[in-house]
Amino acid sequence: MWLTWRAAMQRALYGESGFYLRERPSGHFRTSVSASAAFADAVLALLEEVDAGLGSPARLDLVDIGAGEGTLVRRVLDAAGPSLRDRLRITAVDLSPRPDELPERIAWQPRLPSGIQGLAIANEWLDNVPLDVAEQTSDGPRLVMVDTETGEERLGDPPQGADLEWLARWWPLSCVGSRAEIGWPRDAAWAAVLNRLSRGRAIAIDYAHPVDNRPMHGTLTGYRDGAVVSPVPDGTCDITAHVALDACAEAGRKAGGISTGLSTQRAALRALGITGDRPPLDLARTDPRGYLRALARASEEAELIDPGGLGGFGWLSQSR
Repeated sequence: MWLTWRAAMQRALYGESGFYLRERPSGHFRTSVSASAAFADAVLALLEEVDAGLGSPARLDLVDIGAGEGTLVRRVLDAAGPSLRDRLRITAVDLSPRPDELPERIAWQPRLPSGIQGLAIANEWLDNVPLDVAEQTSDGPRLVMVDTETGEERLGDPPQGADLEWLARWWPLSCVGSRAEIGWPRDAAWAAVLNRLSRGRAIAIDYAHPVDNRPMHGTLTGYRDGAVVSPVPDGTCDITAHVALDACAEAGRKAGGISTGLSTQRAALRALGITGDRPPLDLARTDPRGYLRALARASEEAELIDPGGLGGFGWLSQSR
């Protein structure tokens, strides 16, 4: 079956027996959440910062968008102090079935809640929002069609309307053969988060690139069992593409977001106390087991802020 990439991704990832309705992320790729509990500690520090800015309201929301297995919110709940835990309303948003081991007080639902007062965080969610791909020809851009069983591609019709407008503003195609991933569906998805945020902060964390440094041939990629594979949209693998977070930021501003910040995960986590600093050697003599625990923690933190790995992820922060 020949479809546009957006339709093919939607079918492969979220259609009947789609990849994300059937699989758990930890079986196929490594994320900041699965890499270390230190990531949850940083999110807790961020939540406490948001809570203080809101004046410690009687109800504080934590919404995890694209929650996967619910690991992040479970860890934050476990680590939160009693005064914060008692006020927390935690919602995990995901299309997959609720994990059996998830605490009952964590709500699990397929759609965003409304009236969010607190922190909404989307870690590696936007990269799985389906989008179309365009390729520049001598006659202008054309949409790329894909065979859903083989991954073979061919050129389809020229893009129209919103596709053309987005390309012109956010990813101009410079030469024949160059490709763009048309990101307005991600912009709309992020704007929906800001529309549901009444007070607080929304954070998007993802592979990203800026408008002045888009990749010439795009970033469409597949993952299966921890390995990079061809992005064949047959439902057997994750299909992902990097996110134009600068375009999402503009959509968020139009939806009412303020105090927009774009940074790297390295910078954001270091500001939240994740440094990767090794423990002093003296500790090895006075408390060998404590030293080994601290050394392991430092190694995990270093992975989270490695600029060539997870630390290179983009962080978009917007408030209302």
